[in-house]
Amino acid sequence: EAARTAAIASRDLGADAPVHFLFPSARVPLLPDVTDYARKSFSPGRSAYGAAFDLMTRIRADFRFDAKATDVHTPLSEAFALRAGVCQDFAHVMIAGLRGMGLPAAYVSGYLRTIPPAGRPRLRGADASHAWVAVWCGDGWLGLDPTNGIGVRDDHIVVARGRDYGDVAPIDGIVSGSGKQKLKVEVDVIPQDEAEALALVG
Repeated sequence: EAARTAAIASRDLGADAPVHFLFPSARVPLLPDVTDYARKSFSPGRSAYGAAFDLMTRIRADFRFDAKATDVHTPLSEAFALRAGVCQDFAHVMIAGLRGMGLPAAYVSGYLRTIPPAGRPRLRGADASHAWVAVWCGDGWLGLDPTNGIGVRDDHIVVARGRDYGDVAPIDGIVSGSGKQKLKVEVDVIPQDEAEALALVG
């Protein structure tokens, strides 16, 4: 309740101001069903972060990661009804729930560093783009990853932040040319000291 009141009362209009992330956006409308789903995590007197963390763990438990269930254009209402999708869908559902409860929430796009099993080499190109949520808890932003059910740490690498996926799409533009084209992207997230060691060997 205090975080919600502080967000509304804030006069800050800077890039990180909570007011930019309070209201519905093009890909994250406020839906009564999603707000009701989120409300179960928000008991009176509970901390904003505690409630948001509980919502995150419920989404992780109740939703199925399925890359074939949705695509980049699937509406929030459909992904929520399916209880399935990818990180973009999980993040949009959580943002809609948080905003429905009056908490500012942002969509964060970036990469998640994967760590290979002991004794196994790091797979090239295995680190795909990822999405998670930043929630404003009254005195700053905290990251939560509903796809993995974890708080954001050093392995989450931020590329951009916005109101929803539409603000931070990783590719945008026009390609003009003749013949068929196919875009292939690979990303490796490697700690600097490991990258320097590989450079010396290679």
